[in-house]
Amino acid sequence: RLLQDTTGRVVGVLAEIDGRLVEIRSPSVILATGGVGGLYAVTTTPAQVRGEGLGLAALAGAMIADPEFVQFHPTAIDIGRDPAPLATEALRGEGAILRNADGKAFMADYHSAKELAPRDVVARAIHAERTAGRGAFLDATQAVGAHFPHEFPAVFEACMSAGIDPRRQMIPVTPAVHYHMGGVATDLDGRASLPGLYAAGECASTGVHGANRLASNSLLEAAVFGARA
Repeated sequence: RLLQDTTGRVVGVLAEIDGRLVEIRSPSVILATGGVGGLYAVTTTPAQVRGEGLGLAALAGAMIADPEFVQFHPTAIDIGRDPAPLATEALRGEGAILRNADGKAFMADYHSAKELAPRDVVARAIHAERTAGRGAFLDATQAVGAHFPHEFPAVFEACMSAGIDPRRQMIPVTPAVHYHMGGVATDLDGRASLPGLYAAGECASTGVHGANRLASNSLLEAAVFGARA
């Protein structure tokens, strides 16, 4: 837990080290503990990341901002792994098509931009198809086909390891928690609402982006605001 003086200022942490509780005193504390993905059934983040830093800050009385802003990647590869490997959005950019188990391309039923709709729209569409029992698959057999090993080696390797050849078969996909946009509310230098407490990276809510982040905005939150903190 966070250690605080009589004014509420954060002055260190109480940590468990080798089975012992140890007080570590410091002029300030920076939380860089990641997001909340491990709390969800399907996530692309390490399963151990379960919002501990967010909880520490909340218990100490720090302001938490936008905790409901949980961003999902629409096309995690559904092969029962935790964390789930990703079928990158670049596949849809190349022309891969989302189909259900009957082979129907279903995105036109949900958005005029079809496969290129915003992440949250695509994630909800895939979830709806799966919930209805129709399943969801990413068909890149025509858009990528034989170029898979060279153009998308990570996706190709993940699929092949599960017995799926994406050059010839559709890839089963499911939405997965990808990034927590909310977190410990900070200013532009990473300061939380409690004196002596800072936060950086996914556990922070810097206010520079909303619920549906763009790709790699996490770099801004971690590298830029981490350096400022």
